[in-house]
Amino acid sequence: MSFMLILVINCGSSSVKLALFHHDDPNPVATGMVDCIGTDSISGSYRIGHEPSKEIHCPANGDHAEALDAALTGLRSEPALNNLTVTAVGHRIVHGGQKFSAPVLVDAETLAAIRELAPLAPVHAVPNALGIEAAIRLFPEVPQVAVFDTAFHQTIEPQVYRYAIPEELYRKHRIRRYGFHGTSHAYVAGEAARRLNLELNNCRLLSAHLGNGCSATAILNGESVDTSMGLTPLEGLVMGTRSGNVDPNLHNYLAKEAGLKLEEITDLLNRKSGLTGLSGISNDFRVLTQKFNEGNQAAQLAIEVFCFRLARELAGLTVALKGMPDALIFTGGIGENSPLVRAKTITHLAAFGFQLDPDKNETAGSNSMGIVSSPHGPTAIVVPTNEEFAIARATIALGLP
Repeated sequence: MSFMLILVINCGSSSVKLALFHHDDPNPVATGMVDCIGTDSISGSYRIGHEPSKEIHCPANGDHAEALDAALTGLRSEPALNNLTVTAVGHRIVHGGQKFSAPVLVDAETLAAIRELAPLAPVHAVPNALGIEAAIRLFPEVPQVAVFDTAFHQTIEPQVYRYAIPEELYRKHRIRRYGFHGTSHAYVAGEAARRLNLELNNCRLLSAHLGNGCSATAILNGESVDTSMGLTPLEGLVMGTRSGNVDPNLHNYLAKEAGLKLEEITDLLNRKSGLTGLSGISNDFRVLTQKFNEGNQAAQLAIEVFCFRLARELAGLTVALKGMPDALIFTGGIGENSPLVRAKTITHLAAFGFQLDPDKNETAGSNSMGIVSSPHGPTAIVVPTNEEFAIARATIALGLP
């Protein structure tokens, strides 16, 4: 039996994540990940459905193409998948700049444009391009589709995306707010509207994607109209290791007072701040929640700051909705799994009429289509994100006849 599958690739600087989907099934047939690419510590594993994980045998110091090939070799060794045929490949691309407002078929021009965005996304642009090149070598006759995290936010208007800096800097260096996590926000907005019997093109939604990276988005009639992240994923909410919004003069202050170099400050704000910096413990929300419940003051402060800043951002985003939200969506690892964050955030938003249902919140609304609010105010709902399947759907729509 031949399996016609969509391969979704999420390529990082030293890792490759992949998932295989049947055309219309949101549950992946298989998933896999290879880490430490390019080193002698390279390793990986894959899983068929919900079966136990199995090792991927990767060549030492292998590159992205060899990592992908090793992963696919492992999958094809499974009796259930030994005749799998990849019919299209979808790539998660973090930054599309102003050029890409929708998924596109990959060609030489697309690949060059992704590489040109490296100054805007230095951690992601080059690895994303490497992933595409690796997949093209492995599947030269198969359509390749690029799906951009920033594309959903290209509907945001200039008064929202422009910074108050000289026009020349915007024109010459493309300095503006772009937003990220667009694939996730678009997916959960559609799913929330479906569950709540709302017309996506005639409703107001707030979406909070909360994981190690966090962002919130205002979605009006199915389109992004404002979002918390900006030129880079550092702007906005408190995150696992990222500071989110700080005084723009902090770089100058730390350079003078602490003797730190520009690169050191940027690294501090991206990798050593956020929940990690506030707590001094961890960016793992499960660990912080346990410490919170044990009375650890640093963990309590970190979570209180996280929730207050989230609520304040969500309140500000309602300006772009031009009216009260029909629903607030929680998604991502923290949004889906932390009753504590949902409870504290909704409490801060009492002025908007949100009221929590404690019992539903504790079970993430499992018996109520994900709803965690009481019926006496606006709806708050938990919607698990599925970015990989959203990429697969976009790939099918664009890459297959």
